Amino acid sequence: MAVEPVTLTSVKAAPNHGRMLRERLATILPQLVLAPSLFATLIYVFVFCGWTIWISLSNSSLLPDYSISGFHHYVELWSNRRWTIAYTNLFLFTSLYVIGATAIGLLLAILIDQRVRAEALWRTIYLYPLAVSFVVTGTVWRWLLSPSTGVERVVHQLGWASFKFDWLVQREMAIYTVVITGIWQASGFVMALFLAGLRSIDPDLVKAAQIDGASMPRIYRRIILPAIGPIFISVLVVLLQFAIKTFDLVIALTGGGPGIATTVPAIYVYDLMFQRGQMAEGAAAAIMILLALSLVLVPYTIWKNWRERREAARG
Repeated sequence: MAVEPVTLTSVKAAPNHGRMLRERLATILPQLVLAPSLFATLIYVFVFCGWTIWISLSNSSLLPDYSISGFHHYVELWSNRRWTIAYTNLFLFTSLYVIGATAIGLLLAILIDQRVRAEALWRTIYLYPLAVSFVVTGTVWRWLLSPSTGVERVVHQLGWASFKFDWLVQREMAIYTVVITGIWQASGFVMALFLAGLRSIDPDLVKAAQIDGASMPRIYRRIILPAIGPIFISVLVVLLQFAIKTFDLVIALTGGGPGIATTVPAIYVYDLMFQRGQMAEGAAAAIMILLALSLVLVPYTIWKNWRERREAARG
């Protein structure tokens, strides 16, 4: 029986083959690990979004009915006073929430960036609200803002009998209690993002500006803040997502009341689909929320891809 001689070529081929196999496995393994999550995301996002759109165009009520009836549920939705109030509340809450959380978070980040004492302690304090769920936040702030248990009662017990702070039960002011609570919840998160951006600035730029006689407010306005412009965009997108999807915070704090004064679209969708059994109109309302999210996420995705291609082109 002839035995094939071992040559130098065959000895080199074995390690090369093993290395190629390992490289191929290293390329394929991450894809295999991510495949189930990507498949689940595909089903959850695209399939269920398509199903919701179909239901919104159908005659569904308590149970799905797949016969198409057109866009009259959308017409009924926008002619409903509660829905218009919910969308108005969403616009008001989103505007004040985004502006307030961004401003306070940026201010906190600038203060901590001055290398204050016990910096780790301050960061922990500011980030603590982020670790608390919206339900817990809403419940605690409901106790604080309630005239019978909160700030107003404490001040009355101290002797100031004429003091009033009953925003939580006033129709005109209740939405602002939601804004205050939301800002308290999000400011620490915004602070962490801005602080990371501030710490990424080259200290030599700041020192050079100080040598030229520029004051710190001018340095922040002309050098530092423009340099962290992309973080402003990221903060804006994240906060807009939080605001548009707000549900549990409002439920825990006001329950959508007094009356419908603090109702937001997510609460209205829940009420239609699970309380009243109006599935088609609830699906139409859900699509309106999805559209609002798309108006935030799609431009951000386009901008991000454009920015990455421009940076790649610059090398």
